Amino acid sequence: MDAFLLSQYVLSGVVIGVIYSLMALGITFIYSVMKMINWGMGEFYMVGSYAQYALIVTLFGPRLWYLALPVAMASVFVLGVVIQRFLLRPMFVGGIERRDEYATIVTIALMVLFRNLAIVLGGPNQYAPPDYARPTTIGTLPISGNRFVALVATLALLGLFYLVIKKTWVGRALRGAAQNRVGIQTAGIDVLRLDMLAFGIGVALAAAAGALLAPDFLVYPENGAISTFKGFEIIVIGGLGSVLGSIVGGVLLGVIEALGSVFISAAYKDLYGFVLLIALLVLRPTGLFGERERSV
Repeated sequence: MDAFLLSQYVLSGVVIGVIYSLMALGITFIYSVMKMINWGMGEFYMVGSYAQYALIVTLFGPRLWYLALPVAMASVFVLGVVIQRFLLRPMFVGGIERRDEYATIVTIALMVLFRNLAIVLGGPNQYAPPDYARPTTIGTLPISGNRFVALVATLALLGLFYLVIKKTWVGRALRGAAQNRVGIQTAGIDVLRLDMLAFGIGVALAAAAGALLAPDFLVYPENGAISTFKGFEIIVIGGLGSVLGSIVGGVLLGVIEALGSVFISAAYKDLYGFVLLIALLVLRPTGLFGERERSV
């Protein structure tokens, strides 16, 4: 294989890996602030894809996809805030001893609920939003218009996320809660409201991934399952709780899948991430950017 073709495959992996990172970023952001794993993230991805499809088909049309995306994200954000307020907040204020088990049960129950609601309301059929843009090229890589749009939108969302977290008062409060939940309360910050905000932002990022990948990965009730385990692969590769690790892990997973599909077989595409994951756990159990837990 010559360098030209190799560069195409690497670029293709980077593109899909950057989009993968949205899901992982949502998972790790919620964990960083709330110290819980949302096992139902794939269903928020699925809800985002359905919302994007419905908005484009019935209201905005393919030319105004950039209006459908923020509306879909905002809708899932509100849904996430409501769920956190009424289903997840009790584990922080009700004296529950096993918070991890409580969060696991609630989020898995939500996963089952949303998936079955999608089957009831939309049927088991697969849907695809119309094309957003014409095919183009990135360097040496020919790329579909839909995937190019998804890449640009993902980079814009990652940049906006960085600005909010690093440059705003709310972002500093969220970073403080991620570092020390007790300490941030001594500064007069309502950490329970931060939890609502963090959960809403996290699931909105997952919804954005679902909305942007809907034209390529289609819209159907189980489309969040693959994205969920890829998201968890990424956060383990990058390091649980690391925002940078989510992005780097996503890109690395995308490249490994692309190269594995070419040099070995595309039939085992989803297996290559697990091989990378196992190898990394042997060499560095905390992930690329994870920190070792300190015990007192």
